[in-house]
Amino acid sequence: MITLARKLRVVDYFTLGWGTMVGVGWLVVMDDWLLRGGTLGGVLGFAIGGALLLPIGYVYGQLVTAMPDAAGEVAYTASVFPRSISFATGWMMILAYFIVCPWEAVAVGKIASYIFPGLDSMEFYRIAGRPVYVPHLVIGLALTGLLTLLNYRGIRLSAIFQNWTTFGTLGLFIVFVVVGVSKGSPQNFPPLFTHGEFVSVLLVIQIVPYYMTGFESVVKGAEESSPGFRTGGFFKAIWMAILVGILFYTIVISAVGYVAPWRQLTREKFMTAVAFEHAVGSRWIVSVILAAALLSLFKVFNGNLVAASRLLFAMGRRGLVDARVARVHAQNQTPSVAVICVGLSTAACMFLGDAILVPISNVGSLASAAGWLAACAAYYQMAPTRRQRLVAALGALVGLLMILMKVVPLVPGHFSPYEWLALGIWGALGALSARRATL
Repeated sequence: MITLARKLRVVDYFTLGWGTMVGVGWLVVMDDWLLRGGTLGGVLGFAIGGALLLPIGYVYGQLVTAMPDAAGEVAYTASVFPRSISFATGWMMILAYFIVCPWEAVAVGKIASYIFPGLDSMEFYRIAGRPVYVPHLVIGLALTGLLTLLNYRGIRLSAIFQNWTTFGTLGLFIVFVVVGVSKGSPQNFPPLFTHGEFVSVLLVIQIVPYYMTGFESVVKGAEESSPGFRTGGFFKAIWMAILVGILFYTIVISAVGYVAPWRQLTREKFMTAVAFEHAVGSRWIVSVILAAALLSLFKVFNGNLVAASRLLFAMGRRGLVDARVARVHAQNQTPSVAVICVGLSTAACMFLGDAILVPISNVGSLASAAGWLAACAAYYQMAPTRRQRLVAALGALVGLLMILMKVVPLVPGHFSPYEWLALGIWGALGALSARRATL
């Protein structure tokens, strides 16, 4: 049997985990974050929400060390739960990764049009009152095609791309934050909360799973570790991804609130860039921010394409979906059919336009939390010590609470009808896929 190529090192797993987690939300929807919670509410929301993921990260580190399987949550739940639970968990996690790909494909058009305003032309149609422009579609489809080809050709090429874009993003992030905050003032922070302390923090915590999804993508590449790789490296990569992710998000929210009176800028297209431009008084810093955003977009798109395709491949190998997606390219040693499926599906979803950006965040949050809950519940059944079972129980509780925050109608920020519709469509597709796999 042809196996996947074994090429990945610890640094590659870190850039896969962190790179898959941090995209361009900090540029594209910063206004939504601050309007949800205010500056302090936003910082506390991401800090608390991120810290709550640490026990989940511990569980994933233990599980991947014991079972280095690309199926991830599917393999873990299959060890202790019925096949239906295993399938449902895998299907939700595919959604969590896949849903990011069209998000980024749409976002690249928005960023490009900020640099070149002429791209906001040739309106094709409208969805939810928002125009879909032909140039945006062309750019997004081109990027989708490029990354699909990159991953089709080999994991080493994908890893090199991921490393350069990850460390490039971090370097440019340090530059614009250091320069920007030197011109800011604490007087710009208010309002610290937009809906009262508790509700403000809660509204931000609700979206944290979507923007922190990615650390567990490390386990999806577990079968592609280089010869001699020590399994403890998985654990290190997962925890580093979570900790650096928390620092990144809290720093960028603080910086935007510090450099300019943010409440006056929430109607701007990219308020992060506008805020720093106001502080520095020069356009060059906008160029740095947009360059960082583009690099970040490329890496998160690539990382989620890797994770989604590996999970789809692993589910096909287990007979949970059509077995054809489990084919491995003889020369490239990549799950070529799964990669093409994710690429084509991303291209199709792109045609929904930027009306999908905020709703996708909410649906992706629930999907991620469901996968985390299932993985922690599985580890609880397998854990050999009381302390490990306690950590697993805590992780499962966090996942459950994150789900309840989105589905209970009494909780502010719960699912809208459109989000329920999207989740329902995905569930129906899953039922259809499972049925076809058994025929």
